[in-house]
Amino acid sequence: MLPDLEDVRPAHFAAPDPADLGDQFAAGLLRGALRIGFRSSAGPFRSLAGLSVDPRPYQLVPLLMALRQETVRLLIADDVGIGKTVEAGLIAAELLAQGDAQRLAVLCSPALAEQWQAELRDKFGITAEPVLSTTVARLERELDVGESVFDRHPNVILSTDFIKSPKYRELFLKRCPDLVIVDEAHSCVADGGASGAGRRRQQRHDLLSRLAEDSSRHLLLLTATPHSGKEDPFRSLLGLLDPKLATVDLDTDAGRAHLARHLVMRRRGDIRQDFRENALFPSDRLSQEVAYRLKPEYRRLVDKVIDYARETVRDSSGAQQQRLRWWSALALLRSLASSPRAAAQTMVTRAANAGALTPEEADAIGRAVVMDTADDEAVEAADAIPGAVVAAPESEEGDTAGTEVTATPEHDRLVRMAREVARLAGSGDAKLARLVKVVEELLDDGYHPIVFCRYIPTAEYVGEHLAGALRRWSKRTGTTAAVRTVTGTLSPEQRVARIRELRQATTDTGDRLTHGAETDPGSSPDRTAAAAERRVLVATDCLSEGVNLQEDFDAVVHYDLAWNPTRHEQRAGRVDRFGQRTDKVRIVTLYGTDNRVDGIVLDVLIRKHEQIQRATGVSVPVPDESDNVMEAVLEGLLLRGEDHTQPTLDLGLADKTEELHERWTGAAERERVSRSRYAQHAIKPAEVAAEAAEVRAALGTADEVRDFTRSALSSLRGTVVPTESDGGFTVGTGGLPFPLRESLASILGGRRPEPMVCHASPTAPRGEVALARTDPAVAAIARFVLDAALDNRIPGWQRPARRCGVIRTSGVPRRTTLLLVRYRFQLRLPTRDGGLREQVAEDARALAFRGSPADPEWLSDDEAAALFALRADGNIEPEFARDSAARVIDRLPDLLRHVDEAGGRLAARLRESHRRARGAAGARRRGLQVTAQRPADVLGVYVYLPLPSASEISR
Repeated sequence: MLPDLEDVRPAHFAAPDPADLGDQFAAGLLRGALRIGFRSSAGPFRSLAGLSVDPRPYQLVPLLMALRQETVRLLIADDVGIGKTVEAGLIAAELLAQGDAQRLAVLCSPALAEQWQAELRDKFGITAEPVLSTTVARLERELDVGESVFDRHPNVILSTDFIKSPKYRELFLKRCPDLVIVDEAHSCVADGGASGAGRRRQQRHDLLSRLAEDSSRHLLLLTATPHSGKEDPFRSLLGLLDPKLATVDLDTDAGRAHLARHLVMRRRGDIRQDFRENALFPSDRLSQEVAYRLKPEYRRLVDKVIDYARETVRDSSGAQQQRLRWWSALALLRSLASSPRAAAQTMVTRAANAGALTPEEADAIGRAVVMDTADDEAVEAADAIPGAVVAAPESEEGDTAGTEVTATPEHDRLVRMAREVARLAGSGDAKLARLVKVVEELLDDGYHPIVFCRYIPTAEYVGEHLAGALRRWSKRTGTTAAVRTVTGTLSPEQRVARIRELRQATTDTGDRLTHGAETDPGSSPDRTAAAAERRVLVATDCLSEGVNLQEDFDAVVHYDLAWNPTRHEQRAGRVDRFGQRTDKVRIVTLYGTDNRVDGIVLDVLIRKHEQIQRATGVSVPVPDESDNVMEAVLEGLLLRGEDHTQPTLDLGLADKTEELHERWTGAAERERVSRSRYAQHAIKPAEVAAEAAEVRAALGTADEVRDFTRSALSSLRGTVVPTESDGGFTVGTGGLPFPLRESLASILGGRRPEPMVCHASPTAPRGEVALARTDPAVAAIARFVLDAALDNRIPGWQRPARRCGVIRTSGVPRRTTLLLVRYRFQLRLPTRDGGLREQVAEDARALAFRGSPADPEWLSDDEAAALFALRADGNIEPEFARDSAARVIDRLPDLLRHVDEAGGRLAARLRESHRRARGAAGARRRGLQVTAQRPADVLGVYVYLPLPSASEISR
């Protein structure tokens, strides 16, 4: 005899109870709870329901391109600040969600590893482990026998230079994930250079070449400078995507069409023109040069230092010592132009190349620490003091860099100058005084500036003096300002924490100034709490590349001129980028009119770069010859003794400088032509708009999520108070239902969140709420609202959403009924190996009809959605309301036929959307199916009654 078997039946929801009525507000809450609860969209973008980022339409272009490839091989070369990280994250999330990729590796610089980790986690729900020189030992201790780091962690973030080392390269190649993202891919081109930077680039290129040999591996290359006027490096980059692209004739239609399948390269103007997209981009960049003149005593010291430098470089000692002294002289000049503190420390610190064994080695080390090279690695170590003293006692040779020097006559002379320059700090520094005025003007205009310095001592010096000056400014204006300093002495993690600390300092009541100093004690607590918020960040170029600062800052001040204009562009790119909410960002460049070095740099590099950019509309790195030209010009200053008190170039080197500018202009013009020739035209804006509209119709917008959360918490007796900072709010949670209160406390760190802080931005500090559909707290609120609506045993005040309602309104001409329907779909998606993968998804739709259920006149989707916005204009007797709802609910079996037919039409539309997204990719379309499961679930029934006419009222 068979045992009793469980009776398995299809799951379904009971019909709404006409005795359990709500209003139009309850209908909107139920709809919001349903949509927020979705984690698996039925559309072609399977991952979007689980993301906390709302991509702009133009950011969907690379995703559409990826869906049209069997194996994704893309070079995303959009301009700085457009959002390449978001575009790559969208592709990665989609490939992982669809099952086309199982694991992910991101190759980037170590300084950006934590940022990538946070972006993947907070925006895309992807957990990735950084594998760096600083973390690998800890990770390896946690492994089982025979297990590798790449076996334990399916998603990893790697330092490109760490993983190319012999110890880990082969292991990584064997265990490499099937999806690889390469950030700053231009640093991995093979340019044939024999320098240290050239060798590093070749090693990176060799590593990527071996990764790309696996034709089934997805590969995304990200860079804002793919071409830079040089064809061979550009071709070496393209060859990683498809070997044919390394040699195909790109002047033919066939060649350009081939490239268009693999390359997306757009400027902001392209996006504004094609997508009418101005949101979250500054409309303008206001650039300004601000001059200062050295004070007489500083000027006299500069002349003394230049005289000393001339003596040292004219020394007739051997070639090696001459090169050491040459770089020592340049280090002195550069640090003196930076700040008194940087100059003083340079004068008493040995040069990094003091232990060089050959003139060539001395040049290589000296150029790396004095010049601003274009190599991406240099940024990490670019803010260290270069040192000036080169003659060291033999007993200390080999351990000289970055240490204080044993006394010699030369050293004694430098020490005396160091003491002299140190006395000029503060009141004797006209450059610092001009900066204070510039920063105060920016703060007066409502800006939050970043002040970029070349050296660590300069940044610390500027940060300290700015804190004191702004304390006085705060007392004068009644506006508080917080100042923090970030340099290469901090780890990447500490830098992020310092910036977060600064953000917190300007959102807490009663701002604090730099280094923990309190606001002026003469300020009353009430006035401080009510004051406007200002923040100032002082940083070296350790923050000039990759780090996103646009949400907290909107102005850049170049305190020190970079000797590479690309660095200036990188600095400005920290604020002038996607996500910047200020309409016009400000860029201010400080320079000395009687500072000989500033005049050279401005004329040879900075102004020429801006001129080329204005003329061609593109920014390209300065040619490699720029360092040679700069050295030659400075050689004229030091060896021939020409005066250079004005920013002109009359040093007998005009021809060499002109040649550099001609080469630079030519490179920019080639880059402009290449962008026009290789522009992305494979995806039309209309296609993207259609897909974006489908996504937003199913999932809702960020504003809808915020409104739902605020309304739900208010209805559940939370005390909601708007905040002024980012459009968010705080919630007093003491009155919330106990289950929801406990759930939120667990999510927000195991404490009772009183008050709970909700941010409108996509991310929020730990223990607070980001008003995004995927935030755990928002999801918990939606789940509670939906579960409570489905269970009428719960006390009424804890059930703000109801499954049915009757509303009398002037917004309808006759009786209109709204049905809130949940559809479930079975998807069969083609795989790359020719098979099919089955997935389940759901969708919520509003259907509406006029008239009686026996003879319904069905409305369009837009007309149905508009009913949620109607408000009650009249009262209804409870008994009449129950009867009206019951008449519709009793006829639901008759209405289900149309409901299911609508589900079938929606499935067909979704299937077509999937096919459209995949374009003509054969295997990506074969066998694709989207089927609506029947019967659909009618979760809500809402009846809208027109207001009675005057004659009906009189009767």
